[in-house]
Formats: sequence, structure tokens, C-alpha cells
Amino acid sequence: MAVMVVPGMSGFYEGVDEDSMRVKLSQMDLQPIEGIWYYPAEDMTVAIERYEEAGLSFHGQNPPYHIVLLSSPDIDLLPGTEIGYVEGCAKPGEYMLHIFTERDNNGMLHSPVKCYALLNPQASSITFERPKWDVKVRVNFARFLPSLFKGVSIIPHKEEKKVSEGFRKIFPEGGNGNPVNKVIYL
Repeated sequence: MAVMVVPGMSGFYEGVDEDSMRVKLSQMDLQPIEGIWYYPAEDMTVAIERYEEAGLSFHGQNPPYHIVLLSSPDIDLLPGTEIGYVEGCAKPGEYMLHIFTERDNNGMLHSPVKCYALLNPQASSITFERPKWDVKVRVNFARFLPSLFKGVSIIPHKEEKKVSEGFRKIFPEGGNGNPVNKVIYL
């Protein structure tokens, strides 16, 4: 399998929308991660499909994928804009997402950030964790008090449970009870 080098800038695909992507994906033999996904945190719909760069061919169960925007309330992002890439990991169902985080004056996205993603066993949701940068500063005021308090420090820390962030699959949804990639005999 070829190693994916994530481009530094997004691409753009003219004429891409949810309907055209449904037609395209319905004609493909899909991997479990491929399809149309809804991202509730940003109220956007995206497609994940195999990334086929000219001149490169990828084989195996973990080809690279790209994430293409299909709809968004952000009018500065046009449908067909590439918003990131996905690459498979050694363990099935685990992926690395490379999501563009900044936009230039021309509307092109750049500066991809890497985060860990997990596809559930039913291939109906992808949860991921945004990268976290945490800086903790600890000042021991007891150091200035008599020697009894030199070894004591109180550090308040509250950790709250957060709702999982991620994508929810909307196509193919398996509404007829058949899993993705299963041949249906009529």
C-alpha cells in the first residue's frame, strides 16, 4: 500500500452535491467508512470516498479517503470543497483524520490537523477527538509558608464528561436491514 502524503491545501470538485454523490456512491463497491455523513456539531453533510490521485493506485483494505463537503450553513464553504483526508490504521475501524483548520482569502482550506477517529462496528458512526493542547501552571504558595506546608499542594481540577463528537452515517444507511458490502440476491 502506498503511503499517503496529506496535501497542504484543499481541493475543489465542481458540481458536487448530495444527490450526485448518492448516485456516484451507489455505483461503487463501498468500504465501511465510505458514504455520506452528517456532522451535527457544525450542521454539515460530508462525503467520505476513496482518494484517487492521478498516477497513484492504492490497494488493500486501507486506501486513503478524502472528505468532501456536500452542504453547510457556512456560505463561505462551497459544496465540493475538500475539508480533509482519512487514512486507515493497523487496527480495523481505527483511522487518522486530517482536517483543514484554516481558510485563506480565496476560500481554500489549509493547515490540516491530525486526530484519532473510531468507526463503530456497525459502520454507522465515526467518533473522534479533536487535538487538545493543555498547559498547566502550578505555583506552590505553601513554599513561602513555614516548613510544615512545603510538601503540600492543592490543585483543583474538574473533569466533565463530554458528549462524543463525530459523524453519523446517512447513506448508505442499510435501511433494508442489509449491511454495507453484502450482496443482495433478488
